[in-house]
Amino acid sequence: MAGKYYDELEPGMIFKHDLGRTLTEMDNTLFSALTMNTQPLHINEDFASHTQFGHRIINGIFTLGVVVGISVADLTQGTIVANLGYENVTHPHPLFHGDTLYVETEVLSKRPSVSQPDRGVIRLKHIGRNQSGVVCIEVIRAALFLKQPA
Repeated sequence: MAGKYYDELEPGMIFKHDLGRTLTEMDNTLFSALTMNTQPLHINEDFASHTQFGHRIINGIFTLGVVVGISVADLTQGTIVANLGYENVTHPHPLFHGDTLYVETEVLSKRPSVSQPDRGVIRLKHIGRNQSGVVCIEVIRAALFLKQPA
């Protein structure tokens, strides 16, 4: 598997994911439409032009999904059972159409599962930056990882 097993991850490890993703107007509009998010900051250029941002901003929930997605190949592809939760999601700086998102992940903690001896819980902190290195999103995520098969 491309992902890491529970046994391969230790607190303090940092992964700088090579994959970057340029976020487009189509991505933002389609995601907002599919999720029925009618926030004018995402879908109404005239409205957004009169805000502090000057134009539409990327939907933060879409950004969260891309951050997690970018981490899959390096961390979780085929090695997790489930995402257990997300906490402390912050968006300190907006992303705009045409910005490219890059992600790094830090392993915060790990503990074996109480009920399932073949798996354990890992807490990860994902940090997403734009092409200028400005932090645009931070999130802590808990996931249930498989242990390496014996």
